[in-house]
Amino acid sequence: MNNQKKLLVSHAPFWHIGSAVPERHYNTIIAALPAVLMGLSVFGIPALAVICLAVSSAVGWEFSITRLSKRPNTVGDGNAALIGLLFGMLLPATAPWWLVVTGTFVAILIGKQIFGGIGGNPFNPAVLSYAILAIAWKNYFDFDAQLLNMDFDFPAYDPLVASKAFGPEAASALSLGDLLIGREIGGIGAVSGLALTIGGIYLIARGFVRWEMPVAFIAGLFITAGLFYIADPVQYASPLFHLLAGNTLIGAFFLITDDSSSPVNTIPMLIYGFMGGLMVMLIRNIGAYPDGVIYAVLVINLINPLLDKIRPKALGKAA
Repeated sequence: MNNQKKLLVSHAPFWHIGSAVPERHYNTIIAALPAVLMGLSVFGIPALAVICLAVSSAVGWEFSITRLSKRPNTVGDGNAALIGLLFGMLLPATAPWWLVVTGTFVAILIGKQIFGGIGGNPFNPAVLSYAILAIAWKNYFDFDAQLLNMDFDFPAYDPLVASKAFGPEAASALSLGDLLIGREIGGIGAVSGLALTIGGIYLIARGFVRWEMPVAFIAGLFITAGLFYIADPVQYASPLFHLLAGNTLIGAFFLITDDSSSPVNTIPMLIYGFMGGLMVMLIRNIGAYPDGVIYAVLVINLINPLLDKIRPKALGKAA
């Protein structure tokens, strides 16, 4: 009996697939670069200054907070740089330096480190910071007012604000083609639907983002916008307009897909994404905010723990 061979097992993972956390973050940064470059071509040098300050200050806050709290230095994993980049992409090109630095501090400390660091945050740090600052300093997030003195070769107004205030005809000077390539007023890295879609497809193709969340998000937004449009096309804009305007596509591919604040199973991902798109349209059409993506993301972040309880049936049966 003592000579019988025993099967020895160890805890998972049994085999490393070669992927790592820093790889995902750096590839997400790469995927966001086309949208950033399109934003720089529209808004110029001021936009470059905002992006550089957002990334560098986020990295600086990460380093400082980990040193003060005597935690391991995590700057090298790229997460702080990614948070700073996403936050900068959402800002107007004329955002003052103190707003950028304060925003990255809130994102790193309150959005991430206060929950124990990477993997513990229940909300997307960049989105949480944007929402807090937009409530505290609302005027600095009014794109029409903040970009008033910049020169553009296209009608310089926020299409979502115009559509919400005066109906879709008020935004008709901007074609869907303009919105697709980023000829609109908005966040630095959020204006080019084409560039954001290219980045999103890259992340999905490389396996860093599951397709279920972006597709469900877009479907939820498109279906809800379509129902409003069918009900009253004079008051509500078309689904394609809402798809390409504002923060829709940066939300679909870069904001709702944050690992820590999104579900891990297929059905929860589909529900999570669809509810996000639905919430965006409810906020845009009957809520107080012209865009709504930021607050919709926070809402679905909040319900994520509940959705994650929907799990596949375990294989086998109890003895």
